[in-house]
Amino acid sequence: MNKMLVRSGRQLQGEVNISSAKNAILPIIAASILSSDTCTIENAPMLRDVFVICDVLKTINAKISIKNIEDKIIINTSDLVCEEPDSDLVRKMRASFLIMGPMIARFKKFKISFPGGCNIGTRPIDLHLKGFASLGAQVSFGHGYVEAYANKLVGSRIYLDFPSVGATENIMMAAVLAEGETVIENAASEPEVEDLANFLKRMGAQIYGAGTDTIRIIGVKELKGVKYRPIPDRIEAGTFMAAAAITKSRIKLNGVNEEHLKPIIAKLVEVGVIVIPDKDGIIIDGKNNFNPIDIKTMPYPGFPTDMQAQMMSLLCTVHGTSVITETIFENRFMHASELEKMGANIKINGRCAIVEGVDTLTGSEVKATDLRAGAALIIAGLIADGYTKIRDIYHIDRGYVNIEEKFKQLGANIERIEE
Repeated sequence: MNKMLVRSGRQLQGEVNISSAKNAILPIIAASILSSDTCTIENAPMLRDVFVICDVLKTINAKISIKNIEDKIIINTSDLVCEEPDSDLVRKMRASFLIMGPMIARFKKFKISFPGGCNIGTRPIDLHLKGFASLGAQVSFGHGYVEAYANKLVGSRIYLDFPSVGATENIMMAAVLAEGETVIENAASEPEVEDLANFLKRMGAQIYGAGTDTIRIIGVKELKGVKYRPIPDRIEAGTFMAAAAITKSRIKLNGVNEEHLKPIIAKLVEVGVIVIPDKDGIIIDGKNNFNPIDIKTMPYPGFPTDMQAQMMSLLCTVHGTSVITETIFENRFMHASELEKMGANIKINGRCAIVEGVDTLTGSEVKATDLRAGAALIIAGLIADGYTKIRDIYHIDRGYVNIEEKFKQLGANIERIEE
């Protein structure tokens, strides 16, 4: 069983290259289903989740070549079959459900098991199914499966009760080959949604308004294969920004989109972190005295739920009282009890975490309860007295490319060990 061992005592310095976004590439891989031509994804992050969704597509006869050295994925779905994909693979990752929209668009029917993923709360697929039904699909589910069938898909006006990223992406992919016009209202406006729309437009789709709360799609008859490079991972960038802050370090992040990072930058600046735009990146300087703050996670352009755990680690060391309110997922404070093992003072009251800053954290054996929790524990371990041993790091590998190597490059004392 692999674990991560983190020892404190070193400031970070130097530069780190940010990978392409996990949450952008997964729907892009799913969208490759929409064309029988070859799609090539460049600068692909070689992540556990990426390999899983590629394996899901392989079970329905997609031809996929993963070139690790070149960070390239080549996908050809010309021989795709409309069969139920391997249920064990689908249950490994929630994003597997993103293939349903493109499969319905291409074959007008599909059956898939309910998806899995991190245990951070209920993430219903009802909005996805509502969208498919609005486009003309008959949807049924039971015994752990979802099935949809349509004679044809016809554009419609769809209002989402919540701006779900997954539902917005799935409906958008289903609608690009539907007859007529589809309008998605109260759509998610995350950068990853806009990136998927840009990929689809490169393929020949007609999509307007992606990145706003209203997306308009004019159906086309077919799409072509393309080469594409996904956007940088704003959550990976935010993770290294929080790490620089907690260690009072100055580092440079290369290959980031500052616009996508505005909500994270705003809160770090409020804490007291210095953020300096630089050519091809940004510089993070954590040498100031810090202030406690309040954070409320919200859909984009609000503060991202995927950065809540990492910010909690930082605020554990900031004198005073900080309050974190989680509005997206109801079960996303599991990392708090792990941080408490390291000496953090955190009280959970429903969807609020009250964080009282402490003078020091102490290394301990802790568990990565989910992907972002694992990153938060690495951040805490960078300044905890002694060493921190993190179990269940397979969660971390789902979303971070060679995270220990990137931290080593910055001077951190971190290694992967096998016990």
